[in-house]
Amino acid sequence: MSRILCRNLLALQRSRVLIMARSASSFLIQEPKYSFLKELGLQEKNVGVFNGKWEANGEVIQSVSPANGKVIAEVQAASLSDYENSVAAAQEAWHLWGEMPAPARGEVVRQIGDALREKLQPLGQLVSLEMGKILPEAIGEVVEYIHVCDLALGLSRTLPGTIFPSERPGHVLIEKWNPLGLVGIITAFNFPVAVFGWNSAIAMVCGDVSVWKPSDTTPLTAVAVTKIVESVLKKNNLPGAIASLCVGGKDIGQQIAKDNRAKLVSFTGSTAVGQQVGVEVQKRFGRHLLELGGNNAIIVNEDANLDLLLNAALFACAGTAGQRCTTTRRLLLHKKVYKDVVSRLKKAFAGVISKIGDPLLADTLIGPLHTPAAVEAYKRTVAEVIKQGGTIEFGGKVMEREGYFVEPTIVTGLPHDSPLVMSECFAPIVYCIEIPDLDTGIKYNNEVEQGLSSSLFTENMGDVFKWIGPHGSDCGIVNVNIPTNGAEVGGAFGGEKATGGGRECGSDSWKNYMRRSTVTINYSGTIKLAQNIKFGDE
Repeated sequence: MSRILCRNLLALQRSRVLIMARSASSFLIQEPKYSFLKELGLQEKNVGVFNGKWEANGEVIQSVSPANGKVIAEVQAASLSDYENSVAAAQEAWHLWGEMPAPARGEVVRQIGDALREKLQPLGQLVSLEMGKILPEAIGEVVEYIHVCDLALGLSRTLPGTIFPSERPGHVLIEKWNPLGLVGIITAFNFPVAVFGWNSAIAMVCGDVSVWKPSDTTPLTAVAVTKIVESVLKKNNLPGAIASLCVGGKDIGQQIAKDNRAKLVSFTGSTAVGQQVGVEVQKRFGRHLLELGGNNAIIVNEDANLDLLLNAALFACAGTAGQRCTTTRRLLLHKKVYKDVVSRLKKAFAGVISKIGDPLLADTLIGPLHTPAAVEAYKRTVAEVIKQGGTIEFGGKVMEREGYFVEPTIVTGLPHDSPLVMSECFAPIVYCIEIPDLDTGIKYNNEVEQGLSSSLFTENMGDVFKWIGPHGSDCGIVNVNIPTNGAEVGGAFGGEKATGGGRECGSDSWKNYMRRSTVTINYSGTIKLAQNIKFGDE
């Protein structure tokens, strides 16, 4: 009996080994065509927590490629105790990092930019595989982080301080900027490299340390980026916890929002979740930087260059499979050009159907949606369009193939204030609305709850200045004759209203990551009150 039991146990062990072997061999990371993953230091099983050391105790997350629905590799996420260890390590690292001269911090960030350049191709390939955007866009996203490193390097030698004239003799009035300390960075799936770079590079030269919680659907990209940053910190004999990583789910994000030690919480994601984060951070009088949804519109004036518009609209509406926060959701078309634009846009969309596919292939223009849930949201929206009396001019179908692919979709026949038009579906669906004039277009542009990006196509300079003026677009990004998407790093990126009001990247966005002190220094040897106040004997 014992021999039979022993044989059965041995057979069971062998079967488990076979199952594990099959499971491991099914990971995309083992396939030769994805060898670039190992160039980034990734393995079948990866640790998703870094705070000077790589150690995680949370659940195991499988990273799935949206192009084929297959598992790329696994990442062990952070537990709450891992998060606590990371925050403690980051705070300890800040005592050294915050005291370093800003130009010295800038030199470290410069080296991070160079390290990213060395891994540009494989990191771009990883973004394409894990997120789903086409390779040129994915590489462009890594380049964006590199550009922010360049921007931050210059900032490190130009961070301002101001001397104001004092009304009191023998006094100096100074404005001084100092680091905040610990910054929590929560990023979304659609820009798994760039948004971290916007925050991290600027925060680093400002003297801050960070704990990064990436999207739990793009954990491999976060691990790869952190390994690159780690290599630079290690080369400079600096604590790795300066740039800590905590892959995880909702529990880690909630902990960051509640944590008094996180002086600033930068959150990129949906308006609904962002509102919760903002309220939670405000409860403790912390700072928040919110980059939320956008229901972006292009207004097409009667005098618009339609060839220019069509070139812009194809990428603006269908690029990245509609998964940019700056994707064009609404086309507000002057009645004189409405039919022509809709007709030509349908032909343009038809021309890219054959180029929807594997985002890693050179001839692909549109990749997949990121998750099956996104496909379901697309299907529900299309069904609701038909139910509400709208017309599907083009697209509207899920593509019968491996992965999460849908057709870019053009909708007409819905009123400008339809609940569907007023809401954001994170998919390649654009609503075409007829307008009688520019003033009506501006009104429709501004009537949605979000205020991220907008654009006007016109040749009329008077209309340009109306558009960018006080009664024009109420968005944070106001363009003319270019798409709503594709921002440069030199300007501040962000929006108004339900987009959150945050500003990242260029211009004076660095102020989010520092605290300001007004300093009065008295070197006169006597006390002199401001406003010439007399109090007792002087």
